[in-house]
Amino acid sequence: MLRTEERQRLARERREEREKQHAAKETQILEKERKAKLQYEKQLEERQRKLKEMKQKEEQRRAAVEEKRKQKIEEEKERYEAVLHRTLERNQRLETRQKRWSWGGSVTPDSESRTASKRSPSTANLKQAEAAVSKRLSSSAALLNASDRTRRSQLSPLDSSVISRLLAPTQASLARSKSAATLSAD
Repeated sequence: MLRTEERQRLARERREEREKQHAAKETQILEKERKAKLQYEKQLEERQRKLKEMKQKEEQRRAAVEEKRKQKIEEEKERYEAVLHRTLERNQRLETRQKRWSWGGSVTPDSESRTASKRSPSTANLKQAEAAVSKRLSSSAALLNASDRTRRSQLSPLDSSVISRLLAPTQASLARSKSAATLSAD
């Protein structure tokens, strides 16, 4: 009887030992799972933080690019306004010069026909010289227009209008050419 009790006690101790080992293993597994879960949550938070930082940097970069673009547009606008202002001033100066060079105001066809009778017999030569000068001016302007057309097609409408006004011969330049032809004919 002692032997059976001894056997039962030993079996019970072994069973308890196995249960303890099994419980310890389960505890270890649960601890590993808990640590893995914490590690995963940490990694997830780190990723979210990095994504948030990247988004902020991207927004800051976009804002900087937008600010730069606005600043560039503002600078271009100021430059265009300055060019326009200089062009208007230049045109006003040329108009005042033209009035000075035209001997009594503007040159009209009636005033030319009246003064033609007072001119010397070499009026025909003078008119031929005027025609040659105006023809040369118009051909040079046509050459400039042809070579710049491709460049101007890429410009904005404001740019192309300013450039075409700058390239077109003005009345003052034509009057200077006529007076130069008159002086050279004399």
